[in-house]
Amino acid sequence: MRDYPSNKRLLLFSGSSNTELTEKVAEHLGISAGDVTRHKFKNGEIHIKFEESVRGADVFVMQSCGDPVNDNIMELLIMLDALKRASAGMINCIIPHYPYARQDKKAEGREPITAKLIADLLTVAGIDRLIVVDLHTATIQGFFDIPVDHVTAIPIIANYFKTKNIKNGVVVSPDVGGVKRASIFASQLHLPLAILDKIRPGPNEAKIDHLVGEVAGREAIIFDDMIDTGGTICEAIDMLFKFNASKVYVGATHPIFSGNAIDVMQSTRAEEIVVANTLPIKKEFDSKRIKVVSIAGLLAKTIKKVYDCKSVSELFKGENLV
Repeated sequence: MRDYPSNKRLLLFSGSSNTELTEKVAEHLGISAGDVTRHKFKNGEIHIKFEESVRGADVFVMQSCGDPVNDNIMELLIMLDALKRASAGMINCIIPHYPYARQDKKAEGREPITAKLIADLLTVAGIDRLIVVDLHTATIQGFFDIPVDHVTAIPIIANYFKTKNIKNGVVVSPDVGGVKRASIFASQLHLPLAILDKIRPGPNEAKIDHLVGEVAGREAIIFDDMIDTGGTICEAIDMLFKFNASKVYVGATHPIFSGNAIDVMQSTRAEEIVVANTLPIKKEFDSKRIKVVSIAGLLAKTIKKVYDCKSVSELFKGENLV
């Protein structure tokens, strides 16, 4: 951490991946996002220049590391390096969707732990604090030796489902690894929990083995942290209907939607698919089937708490979150 005294200027800048979210956050804060000039050389190298002084300021830079993942990561690292060399007082990095989070441990020999590699790259680039939304696994926080504010969109998504007035419902975790987050989501809605057990034959492949819990005659809400190809969710939907669920909804924080995932999800028997705007949805979709809730207010409140040196956890008091 640098020793430059903060002059209590709050500056917010956006990477190119999700400028719409940054603008909404700035609107909540009552400020304007700062100007950044960026271009690519013909060989693909990225050039960044901040168009105002950041010396001594508390800077927040936001970048959702979605598709193209590697370009967005590199752009973020270059932005952080520029801020460090421009003598920013504090560099706060906001990553609504943390990249490479699924590779958080070695499942077999000779594999990388890329979630830790990303943490190392961010630290070397110069961040003083990380703000991230719904990590794939909370243990990634331990990869950092700087403060990490791990905030969650669970209450926002849960509030949407409260408007559905689901009386005989059940929350379903699509795998054993997601039980904790699904349990938190279920507690928000005061609904019971069921669990689908799955195995992964290979990357982006999933096979569901069996169900723990009761879904027959109930309105089931599958809840996960992300939807990538949609394969796991589609199989979960089919399995729940085999177990005689009356309706099936889907909730997830991160809409990765790789390949034709949007078409796949819209062709399922699910009533609605509800996601947060941590990542931009770049393809057209049916807004009656896919609902997007905003985390801009949550991120703005988090930024304000950090800037004012107040507790971020106060945002979730009474929400039974960890």
